[in-house]
Amino acid sequence: MRTGMLALALGLLCLSVFPVLPSVGWLIITGLIGLICLPWRRTRLPGLFLLGVSWACLSAHQALDDRLAPALDGRTLWLEGRVIGLPAHSGRSVRFELDGAQSRRAQLPQRLLLSWFNGPEVYSGERWRLAVTLKRPHGLLNPHGPDREAALLARRIGATGSIKAGERLASAEGAWRDGVRQRLLKVDAQGREAELLALVLGDGAGLARERWHALQATGTVHLLVISGQHVGLLAGLVYGLIAGLARLGVWPRALPWLPWACGSAFAAALGYGLLAGFQVPVQRACVMLAVVLLWRLRFRHLGAGVPFLLALNAVLLWEPLASLLPGFWLSFAAVAVLLFTFSGRLGAWRPWQAWGRAQWLIALGLLPVLMALGLPVSLTAPLANLFAVPWISLAVLPLALLGTVLLPLPMLGAPLLWLAGGFLDGLFSVLGQLAMWQPAWVPQPLPWAFWGLLSVGVLLLLLPRGLPMRVLGWPLLLLAVIAPRERVPHGQVEVWQLDVGQGLAFVLRTREHTLVYDAGPAMGDHDLGERVVLPTLYKLGIRQVDLMLLSHADADHAGGALAITRGMPVRTVQAGEAAKLPAALQAQACNSGHRWQWDGVNFSLWQWQGARDSNQDSCVLLVEASGERLLLSGDLDAAGERAWVRDWQATHVDWLQAPHHGSRTSSSQALLAATAPRGVLISRGRHNAFGHPHAEVMQRYRTNGIVAFDSAVHGALRLQLGTFGEPQGLRSQRRFWREPS
Repeated sequence: MRTGMLALALGLLCLSVFPVLPSVGWLIITGLIGLICLPWRRTRLPGLFLLGVSWACLSAHQALDDRLAPALDGRTLWLEGRVIGLPAHSGRSVRFELDGAQSRRAQLPQRLLLSWFNGPEVYSGERWRLAVTLKRPHGLLNPHGPDREAALLARRIGATGSIKAGERLASAEGAWRDGVRQRLLKVDAQGREAELLALVLGDGAGLARERWHALQATGTVHLLVISGQHVGLLAGLVYGLIAGLARLGVWPRALPWLPWACGSAFAAALGYGLLAGFQVPVQRACVMLAVVLLWRLRFRHLGAGVPFLLALNAVLLWEPLASLLPGFWLSFAAVAVLLFTFSGRLGAWRPWQAWGRAQWLIALGLLPVLMALGLPVSLTAPLANLFAVPWISLAVLPLALLGTVLLPLPMLGAPLLWLAGGFLDGLFSVLGQLAMWQPAWVPQPLPWAFWGLLSVGVLLLLLPRGLPMRVLGWPLLLLAVIAPRERVPHGQVEVWQLDVGQGLAFVLRTREHTLVYDAGPAMGDHDLGERVVLPTLYKLGIRQVDLMLLSHADADHAGGALAITRGMPVRTVQAGEAAKLPAALQAQACNSGHRWQWDGVNFSLWQWQGARDSNQDSCVLLVEASGERLLLSGDLDAAGERAWVRDWQATHVDWLQAPHHGSRTSSSQALLAATAPRGVLISRGRHNAFGHPHAEVMQRYRTNGIVAFDSAVHGALRLQLGTFGEPQGLRSQRRFWREPS
């Protein structure tokens, strides 16, 4: 039974590693072969595996077929649909999902993710008629970063879009969750109303950025974002309450306590799941809980592994695309670690020993999973969870849920929520101090061979004490820190043009030095210096920036600079418009004419002294490695380009960063003829409002025989300057959910 369920689960999990999906015809044939294999014992396991593969891939085909048609990408249509979930309000914009979208002019996906800037209040359950500029699912793609396209597919969102206009057709129907949210927002929770919304309703949109940082740095995000743990905590409280009453002799003898405990625990979990919107993580938790309670009630003799495999298969059969989400792997891995470490031990630990060791074992067991997923590793997670989990489960969560239920009685509900807010405030004070003391560690990804050895080391350390070879786990665990890293050869530069949308950010690494040219855009809380550039630096193994060069002060080039300097030592900051930048950057003026050498690579700076505006004031960088040249030009326009050509006497370059994202006023024929580049690197946002790159500029590139490499098409670009090779886009790494570059 166990091996059969394991074979089925492996088949379902194969989906996440497919570069291209097999055709539907082949999948039907594979599924039929799997069915034929089931009656015979020797072929049953391969049959279950083939059935799992077929079901998962057919489900993925269905989700891909429900994406927006390529012909509609970027078009504006009038459509109608109903708002589902809880709209997320942030500043002057609102973001929400629209279900059952219909248009007279085109066939649309079932579910859309829409944003509305400066729009009216939108509530769940309302029906709207909207003018929407639709886009196919797309996301920024950077080295070892999150894959938004996979997340959108897993949520079965077939298109995104920005709303231009709209009218409400019908008021909210059955949107009781939004009503609960509005009432919670009016309650005094000692300034922790946003945290209460996240804990009770799963609405984390209102959490301030610094609070997210505290949760991430301490490994406690799972405590405030509704997940399996919340559902399990509530079910455990109800089960424990009834079991405790039965042990004390208070529970009615006419009612068997075990069936009532199991049934009441599941009912409480299901009710909490409905309150939280019953999204995929909650569905997964309810399925797991149902299996565990059924095991506790009737099939305990089967052991702990059977309910785990039953839950795993139930979740994947219900939603095979769940394996594309990091949360799926983390939640099941955490449960697997606890089952592995606790079920095979002789003797019993005291409660306080079991609780402390559980936190340590989970942190250790999840290390390989976190590194494989490219997620930060919290070094304080065992300590933080040691007190935060009981704090939330025994104090905050019961008060918050009971206060929410009693909201119709303000004299009872409001004080409970006020008290829950006070407990949350105390918790965040401690978590904030821990986060300041020890931020999360962002490890550099390991080669797969070393990752495998690290996983073996973790497995050895999870074994009971006294077993042979367990001590070997410690040196293998050190591979996470001391594994050899790939170094840039002397005389070469590893160049990354990061995918930061409508902005610019380059990372240049020589053997011993790092230069950042522009820091990505920032607008309000949307800071790509913090979200993209800084994590990428850490994942590339960079712990110090020698020079951050900001071409000029525009927000799409210099907006992320402060976040980088806050998160990593930066020895020197130079800028084309140093006086216009925040004083905290301590930026120096661009040292035009300065030349230097790092590790056999030559660098040169230039700035037009006759500049009349911000774009013309861009600080230009020329890099030469083993005779191969790269020109980074910021937002230089045609007049500035002609000045550069005069000053540098028509220097040939191999690679040109498209000036001003390929705008019509840049990439002049004078520059292209003088430099004669092999290729041009374009950094821009997909469907940007400026129309970059301009059609005339693209035609000019083609006329001059210049190959264009576009971040909106190829994702982040990697160029090994000094080898005379071509840039490699991350979208060339095939995944079935990505459009090929």
